[in-house]
Amino acid sequence: MEQALVIGGTRFIGRHLVTELLDHDYAVTLFNRGTHENPFADNDSVGHIAGDRRSGAALKAARDAVDPDLVVDCVAYYPGEVRMATRVFEAVDAYVFISSGAAYGPDVIPKREDETPLEPCSDDEAVDDSERTYGARKAEGDRAVFEAAENSVQAMSVRPPIVYGPYDYTGRFAYWVDRVRDHDRVLVPGDGTNIHHLVAVENVVRGIRAVAEEGTAGEAYNVANRRILTLGDLLESIADALDTDVELVTAGARELGRLEPTDFPLYNPNPHILSTAKLADLNWDPVDVQTTIANAVDDPAEPERDPGPDVAETRAVLDRLV
Repeated sequence: MEQALVIGGTRFIGRHLVTELLDHDYAVTLFNRGTHENPFADNDSVGHIAGDRRSGAALKAARDAVDPDLVVDCVAYYPGEVRMATRVFEAVDAYVFISSGAAYGPDVIPKREDETPLEPCSDDEAVDDSERTYGARKAEGDRAVFEAAENSVQAMSVRPPIVYGPYDYTGRFAYWVDRVRDHDRVLVPGDGTNIHHLVAVENVVRGIRAVAEEGTAGEAYNVANRRILTLGDLLESIADALDTDVELVTAGARELGRLEPTDFPLYNPNPHILSTAKLADLNWDPVDVQTTIANAVDDPAEPERDPGPDVAETRAVLDRLV
């Protein structure tokens, strides 16, 4: 049985990844600080080592205790963390860094791993903790993976766009589920044709496993749903999953008044589409989109926040558009 060490592993992507690995006969150990509830605390098949991933000594202690074949880094948000981890785990069969589709720079359609340039990252941005530098930091983490591979480390990268599914604590997908479930009319920014490529968490973890087992060191792999939905199509699919009818009321900048289209989650003024052809060449078996939407609609978790305009704000706009 292969040994997997998951850095993180208790919240969203990591939680699903642990289940995916267990289902495919891996022995799994979590490495994290233990600040979030461990959903696998009662599972004898999942070990836990407490430690700070920012500490090289703690990473080495986890390595020595587990002797992992596979390491998946779910919570590396700074390139220095990736460089440290690839040094500590230089001898493993596979180190997989979870990067982001935000690592890409220009608004190219679609974004391809071996063609589309990555965001630049200055020294100051590499240690900044603001949302503004998230994509740049992930891009520099990817470059750290490439550098490690040049030194014979079996390091690879997986780039998802916005992820949705059960236990998503961001509230971005849940915002729209709540509006469709609770209201007959739903305010949609723009004309409903906005496209921001999404990916179900089920497909992310299947992609991570495929990369770990079949990927090539020094390579990055996009992971996203095989079917791309506009925002309007997504809301209609949510309505289908809820077995309800909803009227989508579109509104441009003038109709929105004080609201901005970008105030709404999952809205992107520029199409964001990732090519998944490279991952499809591996042993990746994605779940169909409607099934994943139905799974996400049934999410038992409560998100940490409601990331879009509140009901009163959107109702005021809807009342003007009657």
